[in-house]
Amino acid sequence: MNLGCLVDKGSFSAISAARARAFMEAPLPRSYTDYLGHRLFRLLLTVQGLLAFALITLGVILTKMNVAQSVTFPLIFREMKRSGMDLIPLFLFMSAALGFATIGQAVTLLSQYGATSYLGTIMVAVVVRELGPLFTAMLVLSRSGTANVIELGTARSQGEVEALEALGVDPIHYLVMPRVIGMALGVFALSIYFIMGALLTGYLWAFLQNVPLQPGEYFRQLSAALTSLDFAILAVKSSAFGVSIAVITCYHGLSRPLQLEEVSRATIGAVAQCIIACVVIDVIFIFVYRTL
Repeated sequence: MNLGCLVDKGSFSAISAARARAFMEAPLPRSYTDYLGHRLFRLLLTVQGLLAFALITLGVILTKMNVAQSVTFPLIFREMKRSGMDLIPLFLFMSAALGFATIGQAVTLLSQYGATSYLGTIMVAVVVRELGPLFTAMLVLSRSGTANVIELGTARSQGEVEALEALGVDPIHYLVMPRVIGMALGVFALSIYFIMGALLTGYLWAFLQNVPLQPGEYFRQLSAALTSLDFAILAVKSSAFGVSIAVITCYHGLSRPLQLEEVSRATIGAVAQCIIACVVIDVIFIFVYRTL
C-alpha cells in the first residue's frame, strides 16, 4: 500500500492530501477567532487521518493476516516481547510503588473507620477497572509508543519505507500490523501483572501497618467483588488501549515524509494524542460499566 496516497485513499472530503498537509504546516494566525478556527480544522483533519489509517490497518489485518506468516509472526512476537516481557521489571516496580503509596494507605484509612468490609469492592473498582489498565497504557506509551514514532519516522525520513514499496512490500502489513497486534496483547498481559502486583503489595503494606485484616478475608472480598464482566471488559479495554497507541504512533511515524529534525515534534504530538485517546476510551468503558 502506497503511503504517499494514504490520506487520499482515506479521505472522505474534497481536500487533497497535499492541501491538507500544507494547511497543517501553515503558521497559526494571530487573530484569536482565526486561531481557534485553524486549530479546530487541524483537529478535524488529524481525526480524519487517524480514522482512515485505522480503517486501512484493520483492512490489512483482516485480509493479509495469513500472508507471509513466516515474516510477520516473528515480528508480532518481537513486538509482544518489546511491549510486554521486556517491561515486566518496570511494571513490577511501579505496581509495588502504587500498592505501597496508594492502596496501602487506602486500606489503612478504611481500617481506621471500620470500613474494611468494603475493601474488595473499592479495590476492584479502582485498581482492576481503572488504574491498572490506564496506568499500564501510559507506561507502555512512554516506552514502546514513543519508540514506534522514532523508528518509523526515521525510516520514513531515510527513504526506507519507499524502498519497501519499490520492492512490492506493503508497509502497513510489514511495519504496522505486527505493532498493532503485538502491542494490544502486550498491554493486556501487562495489565494483569500490574493489577496483581498492586493488590498484593497493597495488602503487604497494610499488613506491615498492623491492619486487622486476615489474608483469607482480603482475598475473599476481592473474589466476591470480581465478576465475569470485569475480566471481559479488562481484556477488551486494555487491548483497545494497545491498539490505539500503536495506530496513533505508527500514523505519526508514517503518514507523511519527515525530516530527521521533525521526528521529535511528531513524537510529542503522538504522545499527546495517545493520552487523549486512552482517556476517551476509559470514559466510554465507565459508561459501559454503568449500563451493563
